[in-house]
Amino acid sequence: MDQILRQLGELLLGSIPTVFFMLTVYIFYSVLVNKPLVRVLAERRSKTEGAIERAKADIAAAEARTAEYEQRLREARFALFRQQEARRQAALQVRDSVLREARSRAHAQIEQARAGVEQEKVMAKAGLQQEAIRLAQEIVKTVLRPVSAASLAGSQ
Repeated sequence: MDQILRQLGELLLGSIPTVFFMLTVYIFYSVLVNKPLVRVLAERRSKTEGAIERAKADIAAAEARTAEYEQRLREARFALFRQQEARRQAALQVRDSVLREARSRAHAQIEQARAGVEQEKVMAKAGLQQEAIRLAQEIVKTVLRPVSAASLAGSQ
């Protein structure tokens, strides 16, 4: 058993430089490689997550601006429709007033024409009445003249 313990002691004593070398390599690895690598990865992750958060914020802002733009567009369309409706109503009122005026002028012209026709009718009746009287006198003269000539001849 002594021999096993001695061999074990020699083995441990021989492994001390290897353990020392491994600890040195681990320390150098931690200081030179692992810590900077972890720091760079953390920085990279923060930048990536920050970029993603900024992108999400930009997307949300763009959506808000888009919604605002669409709202203003709807309001502008509504205002345009109101203006068009007001212009249409004004045009209808103008058309109605022009139509009423045209109708009143047409009625006035019709009344003037009726008055003119009535006046011509009265004048024509008066003319026909005078013509009828003249014709009646002429007929009476014509009918009475032969009687007068015959009575003149008969009295001689």
